[in-house]
Amino acid sequence: MTALVALIAGALFGTGLLVSGMTNPANVLAFLDVTGNWRVGLAFTMAAAIAVALPAYAAVRRRGSTLRGAPVAPVDRSRLDGRLFLGSAIFGIGWGLGGVCPGPGVVLLAGGAARAFAFVAGVIVGALLTGAAVSRVPRSVSHD
Repeated sequence: MTALVALIAGALFGTGLLVSGMTNPANVLAFLDVTGNWRVGLAFTMAAAIAVALPAYAAVRRRGSTLRGAPVAPVDRSRLDGRLFLGSAIFGIGWGLGGVCPGPGVVLLAGGAARAFAFVAGVIVGALLTGAAVSRVPRSVSHD
């Protein structure tokens, strides 16, 4: 049953990415180009996604567990982690250069786009390099 729910959720998510245009790198790059020919449409897509996900996150946080009872540890929002900064920088640079992030990249990969294979290979290499580099980055920086 879990696999079926995951398949349905993934298909729904992938369809949403396709319909919204988030799998089109030209749309994403135009969205990121706020000083040029800015396309604001993806902001509405992201706002709608947040509106749908927010109640579910709030319910899980309130319960302290998922619907199936798996415990969920609260996020410590008082610490800034070096891994967070490094991962955010790599993600942002990759998104800005390629116009694709991992979710749409997998959707494009399923469609057989050559660009998607290069992108996913880059994600894998980046994850491996980050894993190696993270051991050299300070664990956390506390801010008060």
